[in-house]
Amino acid sequence: MQIQGNIVDLHARRIFYGGLQIENGRIVHITKTGDQIEGEPYILPGFVDAHIHIESSMLMPGEFARIATTHGTLATVSDPHEIANVLGIEGVRFMVDHAKGLPFHICFGAPSCVPATAFETAGARIGPEEVRKLLQMPGIGYLSEMMNYPGVLGGDQEVMEKIGIAEALGRPVDGHAPGLTGEDAITYIRAGISTDHECVTYEEARFKLEHGMKILIREGSAAKNFEALWPLIHEFPDKIMFCSDDKHPDDLVNGHINQLVARAVNKGCDLFDVLHIACLNPVLHYSLPVGLLRAGDHADIIVVKDVESFEVVEAYWKGQRVAEKGKPLFDVPRPKLVNQFNRGMTHPGEFAIPVQRDAERIRVIE
Repeated sequence: MQIQGNIVDLHARRIFYGGLQIENGRIVHITKTGDQIEGEPYILPGFVDAHIHIESSMLMPGEFARIATTHGTLATVSDPHEIANVLGIEGVRFMVDHAKGLPFHICFGAPSCVPATAFETAGARIGPEEVRKLLQMPGIGYLSEMMNYPGVLGGDQEVMEKIGIAEALGRPVDGHAPGLTGEDAITYIRAGISTDHECVTYEEARFKLEHGMKILIREGSAAKNFEALWPLIHEFPDKIMFCSDDKHPDDLVNGHINQLVARAVNKGCDLFDVLHIACLNPVLHYSLPVGLLRAGDHADIIVVKDVESFEVVEAYWKGQRVAEKGKPLFDVPRPKLVNQFNRGMTHPGEFAIPVQRDAERIRVIE
């Protein structure tokens, strides 16, 4: 199979017209036939969401992938904290199993904080040994966001043991430290935390970058930090990634990482810097088995109308066309569901509060 168009070579930072020869899911040859041709489509590596909770989309991993591919996303780094908080390891295994065989790469993390706090009533608990077991499972590539930053600063034994297990296995450790700066931030970073997606100000993000951390510019359904952080793209293009964190389904159908790419380019950011952030940096940081548009790589590529709107025309996963003009081209099997919501049907009488006629008023939530 051959695909022709304007080829965006991230590694040499150039664009030329040519063709990709694809065999057995890999790019076997890249041919340059001329200079860039205006009006012709552009071929580039697929986008990566560097941090998302797929559960927030209220979709199974497969259905999430069907929509994401139509926007040019071919991989995600996904923290299954939300399902783990209910189902523990069984919930994480459910997500990993459902993602197997998808024409889409999901790098799941081992949740580091289940429950999120000691005050939470959770359905499960994941301790150091459970973290070790998860990190040794296929499909699990990193320790998910260490949101217990007070535990890191205080040297909590269990927290530090989890980080130590990840480091011993050579896995990155994601961070979560909103507002943390100064010596506390330095202590947190030195503990082995490599990223943070919680920065809301330019100053906070820059401080963490200067002290060795990588920053994820987040723009999702809940938190929206792109406007505050996009100037960092000019200064630290090799240390920035894009993520959504939480993407509700009504937002996901309208766009994904492609929207951030378009916004950054339209603000005047260098095209190659932006594409390094959206495509290359997450693959390198998390060691994702995703092609980067080089001879020998998996043919994980997208074709876009132009490099301004980044409207996706086609998406390919290992040479298989998985999306075309906003429509996914693959189906996913319905999984066997797991559940731990132990509650039967309710009836109105259960909500009645017996009171005496002259009793005090009762408290209600409106």
